Amino acid sequence: MRDEASVDRGAYPDVVTPWDDPDWRADTLAWAERGLAARGWTGVRRVAVRVRPWSVLVRMSADGRSDVWFKANPPGSAFEAGLTEALARWVPGHVLEPLAVDAERGWSLFPHGGTLFRDASGAGVRTWEQALRQYATVQRALCSRVEEIDRLGVPDARTAVLPDVFDRVVAENAALDAGTRAALRALRPRLVGWCGELAALGIPDSLDHADLHDGQLFAPAPGRFTFFDWGDAAVSHPFCSLFVPLNSAGERYGQEVLPRLRDAYLDAWTGRGATAAELRRAAVLARRLGAIGRACSWSRLFPTALRGLTDVAGAGGVRELRQLLSDPGA
Repeated sequence: MRDEASVDRGAYPDVVTPWDDPDWRADTLAWAERGLAARGWTGVRRVAVRVRPWSVLVRMSADGRSDVWFKANPPGSAFEAGLTEALARWVPGHVLEPLAVDAERGWSLFPHGGTLFRDASGAGVRTWEQALRQYATVQRALCSRVEEIDRLGVPDARTAVLPDVFDRVVAENAALDAGTRAALRALRPRLVGWCGELAALGIPDSLDHADLHDGQLFAPAPGRFTFFDWGDAAVSHPFCSLFVPLNSAGERYGQEVLPRLRDAYLDAWTGRGATAAELRRAAVLARRLGAIGRACSWSRLFPTALRGLTDVAGAGGVRELRQLLSDPGA
């Protein structure tokens, strides 16, 4: 493999990941090159490398072909490789179909996915409505796959166990100050009540992307989207997925657009016996509870990176958990 690559370490210039191990680096690149060779790709060259505490991403080119990406996940999100492969079978056309995966090692090889949503011409509130409608139909299709998703190693944050997940993340986050920890523990009875209220509405658990912002989906055609980057995912109440996109949209477009986006997402969940008012109430509750999944995802770093980033990871979790206390929606 020819090497023309620059290495982008972002805001983490000193973080140590497996990329810094020459043997690991040679092994992964050889695996990726074999995967491309099996498809008849020649003249492979490494173009760019992005190293983060939560992933290693290598962009590669081949003669006469579009770019491809190799991705390595840390142990905490190694499930992404197998999950993406399964999603390509279960909901084809809605996710990137990997060219190759090593599910045991958390390695994936992905094709070029097209234009990112954030870079698409005319992207705005209306296109977010379309994207959320499509995403909700994917989640609804996956409700029957929960047990299979669970067997792939995707973290369990189902509505019934979410209070236990909350207990664990509050107990394990060393960056929480005493006052915030006490306030969160005092919130627990209400949190249990919210989970019970959600369960009573009868919307089944599904796959929650847990980080669905405008850089996590492609827009290959007008009104059509491809979802990717499932390393923060969990099995949870599907409406928890609203936490990230509604927060992001509120910051970019203003809070007044949020009812439109919420209702666009809820369109796919009508006809299951819940009234429109009940679905909106569930969206309020689950959006708030989505902060728990985001707080958990901060622990999914490479072990070598985590040793040097304990404070950073903990602070990320604190930021998310504090939203449970400050969000007035429930």
